[in-house]
Amino acid sequence: MNKITNFMALAFILLAAVSCKNEDSKPKNDISRIVSLNGAVTEVIAALGYEKNLVGRDVTSTYPESVKNSEKIEDLGHVSRGLSIEALLDLKPTIIFGTEKDMTPDLQSKLKGSGITTIIFKQDFSAPGAKKLIADVAAELNHEDFKALQDKIDTDRQGFTKFEKAPKVLFIYARGANMLMVSGTGTPIEGMIQLAGGANAVTDFADFKPLTPEALIKGNPDVILLFESGAQSVNGIEGVLKIPGVDKTNAGKNKNIITMDGGLLTNFGPRTGEAAKALNQLLSGHAK
Repeated sequence: MNKITNFMALAFILLAAVSCKNEDSKPKNDISRIVSLNGAVTEVIAALGYEKNLVGRDVTSTYPESVKNSEKIEDLGHVSRGLSIEALLDLKPTIIFGTEKDMTPDLQSKLKGSGITTIIFKQDFSAPGAKKLIADVAAELNHEDFKALQDKIDTDRQGFTKFEKAPKVLFIYARGANMLMVSGTGTPIEGMIQLAGGANAVTDFADFKPLTPEALIKGNPDVILLFESGAQSVNGIEGVLKIPGVDKTNAGKNKNIITMDGGLLTNFGPRTGEAAKALNQLLSGHAK
């Protein structure tokens, strides 16, 4: 009986070993030629050491500078408009990364229909959401050592100024004086404002709407925030102060206008803590 028992035990061990071997031999993602269609995803890819695998990127993938300036990484333009599937496929990618917020269902369908492995991540615009994105991208890269990158988000946020009353911040998306939009709720920029200790000045609608003097006056922000490129498109801080209605707000009266890099503010990737700390410091210098 003992011999039979021992034989059965040995057989079970061998079967388990074969099973594990088969599990290990399952094909993993071929990441030799990566196309990334989201700036935050691109940041994670580079931070984990796979920048050399990138062959294509979208227009928001501007960090690190080595990715933006590389002649070996094709700039495919805007995902939401003008992305050429043909140009993307010409790069012969082995895997394509993107996010739900950037891609229409039609584009997702075309990419998945191409036969190329296509991974679509869902982003949550918060510190935990940024950490999850890091973990999710790392998993698809077959990369296990990513905790330090997650921890960096918390480390970068140390030394925050805590406000007795959260300053009201109004974000204006500008592309020239004739293209001014204001951020409502549910946007990445609202997430960053809150993470930095501020409060969104506009909460009566979701997403973005055209800026009106009435909306400015109603929101009455303590601080107005723009992308650096947006402020430049309206002739800088002095141009922002001339936008109708700005002079009626606390921000306008006190000339509390701040600007930051758009990618840093809205990507919610590895630099999330850095972005929140920078915005917190700017708010502490202007909030009254």
